[in-house]
Amino acid sequence: MALTPQWLDELRARITLSALIGRTVKVTKAGREFKACCPFHNEKSPSFTINDEKGFYHCFGCSAHGDAIRWMTDQRGLSFMDAIKELAAEAGMEVPAPDPKAAQRAEKANSLYDVMTAAQDWFVTQLLGVEGSAARGYLKQRGFTEQTIRDFGFGLAPDNRTGLKTALKQFGDPMLIEAGLLISVDGKAPYDRFRGRLMIPIRDPRGRVIAFGGRILGEGEPKYLNSPDTPLFDKGRTLYNLDKCSPASRQTGRVIVVEGYMDVIALAQAGFADAVAPLGTALTEQQIQMLWRMTEKPLLCFDGDSAGQKAAMRAALRALPLLKPGHSLQFVTLPEGQDPDDLVKASGPAALTVLLESSQPLVERLWRAEMSAGSLDTPEDRAGLKQRLGAHMANIADGEIRRHYADAFRERFDNLFAQRPRASFTPPTTFVRGRKPVWGKPQILPPGAETKSFNAKDSDFLIQGVLAALLRHPSLISQHYEALSDFVPPDPNHAALLNAMLNESFGKETLDTEGLITILGEKLYNVASGLLHSNGKVFAFNRGEFGTGSDGLSSASKDLGEAIRLMKQRPALEEALERATQLASSEMTEETFAEQQRLRHEKKAFDDRIIEFFRRDTDSL
Repeated sequence: MALTPQWLDELRARITLSALIGRTVKVTKAGREFKACCPFHNEKSPSFTINDEKGFYHCFGCSAHGDAIRWMTDQRGLSFMDAIKELAAEAGMEVPAPDPKAAQRAEKANSLYDVMTAAQDWFVTQLLGVEGSAARGYLKQRGFTEQTIRDFGFGLAPDNRTGLKTALKQFGDPMLIEAGLLISVDGKAPYDRFRGRLMIPIRDPRGRVIAFGGRILGEGEPKYLNSPDTPLFDKGRTLYNLDKCSPASRQTGRVIVVEGYMDVIALAQAGFADAVAPLGTALTEQQIQMLWRMTEKPLLCFDGDSAGQKAAMRAALRALPLLKPGHSLQFVTLPEGQDPDDLVKASGPAALTVLLESSQPLVERLWRAEMSAGSLDTPEDRAGLKQRLGAHMANIADGEIRRHYADAFRERFDNLFAQRPRASFTPPTTFVRGRKPVWGKPQILPPGAETKSFNAKDSDFLIQGVLAALLRHPSLISQHYEALSDFVPPDPNHAALLNAMLNESFGKETLDTEGLITILGEKLYNVASGLLHSNGKVFAFNRGEFGTGSDGLSSASKDLGEAIRLMKQRPALEEALERATQLASSEMTEETFAEQQRLRHEKKAFDDRIIEFFRRDTDSL
């Protein structure tokens, strides 16, 4: 079984070394690294260092050194392949099946590195030669120093269809094609991909050339041309300048993400060595994860034109499902029409530093983007804003982060609209068919004869109880907003009432029953009134707040949370029991009967759990 270097690099990248070692050794955070007492020799003060970014550990006492695979073999005592299999399972990767050709492919990959190195040397030689005059003039015009040109390996691809092909003929056309250096077209001889272009090498994290970017000299399209995907190069999983940015970011504690490699090079010359760029595509999920390995909040510094801001927004939306505690994106807004190179040249490095230090968090970028999406003058406009913000929250996979985003959006929404004058509307206390309504403050009547309707046939008393609790204690709505937001009661009136309560809670920091009920029209007011008057089977969480625990939640809120969970589970359980009953009647076998009985017992246990929330009071019935 042969494992390619690329596969092993991907495996190491997916494993957080400090977490792996921390399962058996106590590790502590020390700046950007972790420290521990070395497990390979006895010591009282920690000299064992773990670097997640570089993916290795090192002991300054006994010189133990290695990566995740070495840890599994040396400390756990596993064989190499057992270590690979265990790590691959944890990383969600499949170990390549035995393949007699795998070794040949690995050998070919090593040969491709040789091809790319030879191509880079040839491009540099051409830049320094007679044909490189125009390219050198362009670099001088851009303000790049000789030191910068050397550091970033600028070269030249002459305007010749076979220049590189001839120079590297010892490798053969098939290998040059596989490396992305030649273009093969049916019926024609292969020819050079890059012609008449300023060449910029693209390197992997270890500094090896894996691809090229070429900027055209003079007129023509495309302006920039990158290598195609090859066995060495996957543009969606590569960040330009990562090899130089990674060590620099350990000193600055930040990573600046710009749109293109010319911006990266210009910033490096201006003193910002911690910059990277995607390669002609929108920032991908894999690239975001790579950035988070270097810093928890990378700074996106895209161009100040509309295209750059749209690219920043695309990155924001792509990051939402990936968000995890402590990890996000920050956004730097450049002056309109300027890119980072323009800003540094016009105003100096200090101007960029100021913008970097005043970057916006992701939540603020989303809020401002949706705020500027259109008018907010009418109720429909504001409802549209809520809907768009809700769609962003729905894309966040982490429940805790999603809840905090809801809180942040609610606070901003309230601050924006709370001071606007609102037309007063006081609903009638009663609506009587054929008579004019009597207007006044809503009244919450004590339990009475109407409570019998609470147990009417086919009515869902659990949903009614939950809605009644939310009406009596509106402060509980925000505490259970996330759990309620994806639930739709089967009764359309209940569904409309719940939606109204959630919307009002979203725009209000504090809310009482009277304030909540004033938003309801006649139809929903009658629904709410019936719920507030009903107490046929009294739920514990409908009796009030019974004190607050150490977690800040009252017993009523905790009971309500459990009731909401049961309320959401109930339809699926009833549907499963109905299907099992139908199946048992049509296919009378031991298996179908046993399944029906199992679900019946489960349903009974479920109902018993609901009954625990009741406080029976026969005097009030």
